[in-house]
Amino acid sequence: MTHDEIIEGLRKIDTPTITNVVATYPTNPLCLGLYNPWTENWYTDTSIRCIYPGRGATVGYAATCVWGMPDPNYTGRRSMLDMLSAIETMKKPTILVMQQKWPEGIKQRAGLAGEVMVTCMKAVGCVGMVSDGPSRDIDAIRQMDFQLLLGGVTAGHGEMAIQSINVPVSVGGMDVAPGEMIHMDENGAVKFPADKLKAVLRNARELQKEEAARMSALQQATSAAEIRAIFGGHSYVAPEPPRD
Repeated sequence: MTHDEIIEGLRKIDTPTITNVVATYPTNPLCLGLYNPWTENWYTDTSIRCIYPGRGATVGYAATCVWGMPDPNYTGRRSMLDMLSAIETMKKPTILVMQQKWPEGIKQRAGLAGEVMVTCMKAVGCVGMVSDGPSRDIDAIRQMDFQLLLGGVTAGHGEMAIQSINVPVSVGGMDVAPGEMIHMDENGAVKFPADKLKAVLRNARELQKEEAARMSALQQATSAAEIRAIFGGHSYVAPEPPRD
């Protein structure tokens, strides 16, 4: 398979299935066990919501940045053009993972990435953004085939500044390094190493086949005994103790 075929294949799979093969069920043979599912921050929490839930899955390589208040003592202040240049040099498609650091009471009011910024991001190969703060212009962005997973929506903002570009960030309970893969849909986002692209797609497809067969059987079950038999030996449920 080509790289583009792998990306397109992943876009046809929902994010919970991807989490299942990345780390959720470590005893399942199809789970890659890339992270301890509870102790590592590898997927987003309930503080992040999908703005365009009907759009399906979005997949890309993570570009990262940190935004916040202008700091007159910080001589290394970066511009939006620096951020766009960094995105442009990365493997495509790209998803921007944007951490927002604001003083108390401001974060919920910073409608950061609007129509202009997203238009520029799309021009350099970005297909979506995950941010722990709000954005705006979601009516205009809805027409752009660009996915947003955000901490909320608000109409305005004040003066802002980029603090850093392509550094490790933490957004909505997910720790992300530049170049990691992001898979996201209306359920949230998950990360995994880019060198696991083929393995994640292969195992996710196999899991889909298993789950389709299991769901077909469950939909016809009429007793707990039948359900127990369907789940026998499967990692979704704990093994039952021996019966006398």
